[in-house]
Formats: sequence, structure tokens, C-alpha cells
Amino acid sequence: MGKRILVPVDGSEQSREACDFAMREYPDGEFVLLHVINPTEAGYSAGATLPSFSEEWFERAKADAESLLEELADRDSASESRISSETVVGKPSRAIVEYAAENDVDLIVMGSHGRSGVTRILLGSVAENVVRNATVPVTVAR
Repeated sequence: MGKRILVPVDGSEQSREACDFAMREYPDGEFVLLHVINPTEAGYSAGATLPSFSEEWFERAKADAESLLEELADRDSASESRISSETVVGKPSRAIVEYAAENDVDLIVMGSHGRSGVTRILLGSVAENVVRNATVPVTVAR
């Protein structure tokens, strides 16, 4: 049996390429596509002060995550790979590292970055934090 491979995805082109890379490089792998909903992103929106905003934002984020994970899993439907998907809530780098540690993951394959510009500088690099803190090997696809 192949490796259990965690592929964090955020909808960016880099995460899509990392997903394609992982499935191409590990054709016998068992893949877990992981999307992390970061609740701090809700606070950056213009409507964040409205009472019902956080619930609406979270429901929209869950629907977007479900759509993304479905799309990515369907891209490789011709493969004999086993693909599952998960959505968790939290700080992305911490959630990825914790998920890998708690779910018998053998390898993490992720994109080099999902953000660009000022947000990447302000929020730090998720890939860098995962590389530093993961207890399993991490491949960063560029």
C-alpha cells in the first residue's frame, strides 16, 4: 500500500499544482485533501461588525471549501488513487501540522504559498511554519 499523503489546499494556483504534483508523483498514494477555514479572515471583511456576519461568513466558507475539495477530487477521478477530503477550522499552519500528527499521515505535499504581497508578509508563510513544525516529511511544490 502507498503512503498516506496530506495535501493542504486553499484554492490558490500553487495548492492546485501541489495537488497535481502529489497525485502524479505518488500514484499509489492515499490522499487527504485538507482545507483549513481560518476564522481570522472574517475580521478583515467590511461587514464584520454586523451581528449575523460571522455565521453567514462561516457558512459561505464551508460551502466554498466543499466546492473546492469536490473539484480537486474530481480532477483525478481517472486515477486509482484513494482520495478523501477534510475541512477543519483554525490557524492554517497549526491545523495542518496537528492534522498530520493525529491522522497517521506519512507525507505532506503543499504549495509554496497561497497568498502574495502584504498579506503574506503580515500573516507569515504557512508553508514555512509547516516545514518547521511538522513531525513528518514535507514536500513544498513550486
